[in-house]
Amino acid sequence: MAPDRAETDRPRQSGEPRLKVGAPAVVPPPRSRARRLIPRLVAAVTALCAIVVLAQGHAGLPFERIVTIEAKMASKADYFEDPEVQRLLMRHGFRVHITRIGSRGIATQRYDGYDVVFPSGQPAADLITRKRAAEGHPTTTYRPFVSPIVLGTYREYAETLQDAGIATPLPGAPAGQQPLYFTLNMEKFLQATADGVRWDGLKISRHGIHNGNKVLAQTSDICDANSAGTYLGLVSYVWNHDNIPQSPAEATRFAERIRLLLNDQGMPSSEKNETYVSAEGKSIAPIAVIYEHQFLAHQIAARADTGHIDSERVLLYPSARFVTEPQLIALTPAGDRLGALITTDPALQKRAMELGFRVRDAQGDEATSDALTQFLRERHIQVPVLSADDTKAVLPRLDLLEQMIESVADCAPVSQPATDGGAP
Repeated sequence: MAPDRAETDRPRQSGEPRLKVGAPAVVPPPRSRARRLIPRLVAAVTALCAIVVLAQGHAGLPFERIVTIEAKMASKADYFEDPEVQRLLMRHGFRVHITRIGSRGIATQRYDGYDVVFPSGQPAADLITRKRAAEGHPTTTYRPFVSPIVLGTYREYAETLQDAGIATPLPGAPAGQQPLYFTLNMEKFLQATADGVRWDGLKISRHGIHNGNKVLAQTSDICDANSAGTYLGLVSYVWNHDNIPQSPAEATRFAERIRLLLNDQGMPSSEKNETYVSAEGKSIAPIAVIYEHQFLAHQIAARADTGHIDSERVLLYPSARFVTEPQLIALTPAGDRLGALITTDPALQKRAMELGFRVRDAQGDEATSDALTQFLRERHIQVPVLSADDTKAVLPRLDLLEQMIESVADCAPVSQPATDGGAP
């Protein structure tokens, strides 16, 4: 029944409750489902991109465990410190943490806590493997690439040696380019050192330089570096008429004959290639004993950075040649997997070639230079064409080479297990 109108219209008493009705609330129209999902999709895509960035080079498995390899290495640490090599290793789940030390230094220290050691040549590697075998710890070695011992110098010095009949340009320089490579007659070069011939005496001034120092090659510390110890063996081989010592007495006699040829370079120094490629290299060490791959890597980088080669720096290839064989020695199962990877993985082998190494054929035991030759030609960098007439130097057996190193440079001896007297 409808209420009495008089009752509804009468004024309320002061004590009665008052009901206040406000304006209706404004309700926003509902958002579509797509609009609600946009922020979530943006967040998801952002997170996915972050995962992909973090997983670059990791085989698309961002949550796979990364194995850190602890390694002692000499100059071949350059390979593992290359950003592209690091990226490729990450794809396979490896990160390599490097302790840098000379090859002979690696052979004198303990290896507790390390997965691999990587000396730059066979003498130090043989010291390590023999010591490990004597201690009852078998090892596996890997030889992914090789690199000849060479002498890095500067054009004015190479041309001065050419004037004196001590060096000869190698063929193969592209039209319009000066030669990058020379053959060094080691007998004549060492004779000049023994005779005390000085650069000014060879009239280096005709090439715009004055230098009153003796004509000689400078090495890294003979007590520490494989390149220096190998060069000592090469010098001994040449100076002793292509002979090597056969007994401790002969090793002592051979060492005495070459002592002055090596010790006149002054105080031992660190890695010579660092000095050679520096702006001060020409005044500090006009001729430095280095590895071929270091020179080629410098030229490859120069071409990439500047568009042209570094024509100031050139190489001298000793007429008595010796090719070093860096050996990665695995001490743990993880180190074994790393060694197998760098020796067989095509991308890692290709990158080694791009860093100037002569990579070993994965299907055989010989080093192949075909890929390196093609790579250099594509970048218009002269390819070293070595003479087949050059002598291949032979090093003394391990214990006798060590005796010569200790005698020439007054190094602390390296403890060695008993040897059967055979060649290393």
